[in-house]
Amino acid sequence: MLQDAVIDGLVTNLVVNGVEVTGYVEAELDRRHPVRVLIRSDDPADLRGAARQLRADWAATLERIRRTPGVERRSVNDEWSAAETMRHLVFVHDSWFRRCCLGSTDRFTPMGLGTTVEPYRGAHGIDLTLDPAFDEIVKVRDAQAAELEAWLDRVTAAQLDAPAPIPDDDVWPPYARGRSVRQCLRTVLNETFEHHGFCVRDLDLIEAQSSE
Repeated sequence: MLQDAVIDGLVTNLVVNGVEVTGYVEAELDRRHPVRVLIRSDDPADLRGAARQLRADWAATLERIRRTPGVERRSVNDEWSAAETMRHLVFVHDSWFRRCCLGSTDRFTPMGLGTTVEPYRGAHGIDLTLDPAFDEIVKVRDAQAAELEAWLDRVTAAQLDAPAPIPDDDVWPPYARGRSVRQCLRTVLNETFEHHGFCVRDLDLIEAQSSE
């Protein structure tokens, strides 16, 4: 007997009473969040639209966070706080966009929070001792979002289909080799979308706890 269950995660091949329900769930998520469909598109115009929508969604959530000073540092169920989530997206941009889509060999932004896997946890410029102010994190993320949108404004379908120009060195992500630029870009957009959802979920929980 299963009652009052909440399943929140990467779910595949879920069968309930003989019915595979993953397709229904995915269709409902697409209905609620049309940006998911844009992220999966092969059309550069759709991908540009996805990036702009994600930036707008995050902007609205940042306004919500600013209405409750301190909430950006609060954690729910040992998950990342809003500030930590945004620092992770700093790392995602540096690794999956600049490195995998642009072929950059630049060191990562020191404030980024990335994988816990060694030897990559604190490598390539990451400084795990940092505790940046929230406004500083927001400023970095704004610059990264603008950089991504400017690139998407001029990228072509052929460039997206090309092999990702990942530098030949041992820097995160080591398993990205052999992917296309489009696949690496989708990782950036999906991470931005999913972590926004996690952030909103936790803000909802914090507000619910505060009103009890």
